[in-house]
Amino acid sequence: MRFRARKAAHVFERVGLAMAGAACGLFVGAYVGSAISHLTTQGFLLVMMLLGVIGFYIGIDTPQLPFDEAHSQIDAAELLSSAGTLCATFAAFASVAVIVLRLDPHAALTWLVLIAWVAGVAMQIVAGAKARMRG
Repeated sequence: MRFRARKAAHVFERVGLAMAGAACGLFVGAYVGSAISHLTTQGFLLVMMLLGVIGFYIGIDTPQLPFDEAHSQIDAAELLSSAGTLCATFAAFASVAVIVLRLDPHAALTWLVLIAWVAGVAMQIVAGAKARMRG
């Protein structure tokens, strides 16, 4: 019974992370889509949200290296996961700030936010895949 409870808690945690990723993707998509006219589509919002779901689901809760290996080498998956999470959440935070404070930033910030989001979730996805392939 205890195993089922732990498994259910893990699933709830992962679904919550995926929902947070979707919300972050929605904010990034809303900001970038409103600033770049070619990206003002529902499809763009959906892609941003799906990237967030996949990145946050796979890339945040990665299996760690065994204890004896963790001290002898750098865990690339853990490094990619943390850097990706930082980039993706920076992009989401900047997007929310622009939307809520009704700022009119330079177009360069819009592109920086888009690049940070895509790079961040890409790092999370690669980290999650790498960590799961090793064990």
